[in-house]
Amino acid sequence: MSSFYWLALVESVVLGLLCGVVGTIVVLRRRAFFTVALTHATFPGGVVAAIGGFSVLLGAGVFSVVLVAVMTAISRVRRQGSQVASGVVLTGGFALGMLLQSLTPSLPVQVDTLLVGSILTVTRGDILAAAIVLLVAVLVLLVAGKELLFSSFDPWGFRAAGYREHAMDAVALTLIAATVVVAMPAVGSILAIALIVGPAATAGLLVRRVSRIIPVACVLGALSGVLGLLASRAWNIAGGAAICLVAAVFFVLATLSAPHVRRRRLRRLRSQAQL
Repeated sequence: MSSFYWLALVESVVLGLLCGVVGTIVVLRRRAFFTVALTHATFPGGVVAAIGGFSVLLGAGVFSVVLVAVMTAISRVRRQGSQVASGVVLTGGFALGMLLQSLTPSLPVQVDTLLVGSILTVTRGDILAAAIVLLVAVLVLLVAGKELLFSSFDPWGFRAAGYREHAMDAVALTLIAATVVVAMPAVGSILAIALIVGPAATAGLLVRRVSRIIPVACVLGALSGVLGLLASRAWNIAGGAAICLVAAVFFVLATLSAPHVRRRRLRRLRSQAQL
């Protein structure tokens, strides 16, 4: 097996684990639309980096910081909100990226690579970046996991208890932005949303306890990466698209089976009550 394929396999596992952790935060805090906006809007940062001849990850990372600040500012405008901010940044950022690309026809990096990724060309640096973000995400959960959950489920109670909601929101947004950036080399700026949100949303349908959602989401994320990569090799299809499609199929299957799972739980509870 070629060395580049092993690198792609390691990247798919690390990225799947990362998306399982951060995707759970996205789902619990209802930040899916924000993540969609961020995945699209980091595209111009990658284009600018390609034009300037420096790291695409660095360009997308810097641009994501700017976008988070812009969305936060717009969301605080009176009679506006986070949905409006995400929608404006979603379309504006993607349009800016396409404009920059059209003005630079000799772009050294193919635009398709920035949009849908190329997991078979990832480097050890890409894997290291994803692993670092994964480590940071795990440490954040260990240190501030309870506060993140508290602020996600009961923001009013969180503020009443004397905690700063903006601090938790900043931590969550930073993790989301970092995950979007490190996912770009593998699955691109557009497809990343499926791998970030898909495993966590699927896990939420399969298990009820929050403490179990993250492990299940991590397993589903890693499994999506491995199965998608194997499918891309077997049928000669795009790796990033195959990975995200597997994650989407898992979600559809979980959605179809969710009513049956709930009925089985109800029957089990009734039988336990009768005992």
